[in-house]
Amino acid sequence: MAKILSNNYMISTCNHGLACNKLDKLSPVMVKMPTTFSKSATSLTLRSSTDGDFFGRKVALGGQQKRTCTQAAAASDVKMSLSIGKSLRWWEKNLQPNMKEITGAEDLVESLLRAGDKLVVVDFFSPGCGGCKALHPKICQIAEMNPDVQFLQVNYEDHKSMCYSLNVHVLPFFRFYRGAEGRVCSFSCTNATIKKFRDALAKYKPDRCGLAPPKGLEEKELVALGSNRDLSFVYTPKEVPQTLPVSVPVSVEHSHPLPLPLPRPLKSTLEKKDGSKDKTMVSSGR
Repeated sequence: MAKILSNNYMISTCNHGLACNKLDKLSPVMVKMPTTFSKSATSLTLRSSTDGDFFGRKVALGGQQKRTCTQAAAASDVKMSLSIGKSLRWWEKNLQPNMKEITGAEDLVESLLRAGDKLVVVDFFSPGCGGCKALHPKICQIAEMNPDVQFLQVNYEDHKSMCYSLNVHVLPFFRFYRGAEGRVCSFSCTNATIKKFRDALAKYKPDRCGLAPPKGLEEKELVALGSNRDLSFVYTPKEVPQTLPVSVPVSVEHSHPLPLPLPRPLKSTLEKKDGSKDKTMVSSGR
């Protein structure tokens, strides 16, 4: 009992609790308490004076419990920051698994080559384009209904130089690519002319198997991207086999040269019996 009522501990016999740094004298209530205690018959709570007063709660705060409380508070702060998060921009909303944002010229070329025989739709848009913003939800719906079609998004504001090399100057703008055929169509449409997009999708979507490798961008487009100094894209043009011009005749050598035809004489000399000469004109066909 003397140890319990030492100067370094506090004792609580009610729900409100008594908090004292040092107990020099015992109250009458405490004196009348029995000297033998049982954990079930008493509500004594031993607490260090430095842990604070919790109004009679049976909580013994220690170093480990303090760390647990600190970790719980930190976890709550993280959850709160995650719940707030960053709001999505309009071109980042409702994206489907078959929709991908292009990061550069090399990414665009590789994405078209990896698609194989799959139909690829390249969507050129701008964050400040009102028509692009209005059309975006419908494009996402079409992508959701056609999971076998690959949609590539090109942000015009982030890739202006690349779009100039590809001759894209009108937004929103779409280009369709399919396997060895390469680019099959390109057009600009808005929310009001979405039927043009649906018709092109229905025309070029049927399953087709091509034996040749996918073509991707055209040769002149690849050359334009490679010559653009603003891009880090490197392209080596394909070697074109040299052919002889048509106007140059091909000489054929013979082991024995053929004799040249003799020229037909325009005049012939006739001799008479007396030795005189008579000159007459001899023309062809006579």
